[in-house]
Amino acid sequence: MRELIELTEDKQKLELKKLPYSNGALAPVLSKANIDNHYGKLAKGYVDRYNKGEGDASFNEAGAYLHNIFFPQLRAPKNGNSPSGASLALINRHFGTFTDFKKTFAEEAMKLQGSNWIYLSRQGQIKTIQNHAKRTDIALLVDWWEHAWVTDYGSDKKKYLNNMGRIINWEYVNRRIYAGDRA
Repeated sequence: MRELIELTEDKQKLELKKLPYSNGALAPVLSKANIDNHYGKLAKGYVDRYNKGEGDASFNEAGAYLHNIFFPQLRAPKNGNSPSGASLALINRHFGTFTDFKKTFAEEAMKLQGSNWIYLSRQGQIKTIQNHAKRTDIALLVDWWEHAWVTDYGSDKKKYLNNMGRIINWEYVNRRIYAGDRA
């Protein structure tokens, strides 16, 4: 397993993980234009600013860290995409069913105002991160900042969240559950 933010030998430089798919592979859930902007400019910007010593170093580092979890956990859209293995066991243990998990996760997400991340922890809790902060217990992470959905969904955050379920790579989530912070 590789660290989520790869550091060079001098421990000063961050790298943004390469996408495990093409920029257009997540369409129609996330368009090529969305990925070009979100990954190619915004996420890359956190890395670039950190490496140049510009802006708030911990904010930029955490932004890179979170995006290095978010993007690798996605895959080409699949109808009926659902968890299996460790993620299904975690969800069933804490929510009863996948349907109940999705309902609870959506309810919690829709309560959020402003810039946030929402995630399922490896302990089976739904948690949030305001702005950017590193967390070591993330199993499944959803970017809840406006830039994540506005290109493709306008102000319809609920539609964005519902469609995100079609592109979660549950095998990646399983690896995060098993490996901890080094998926």
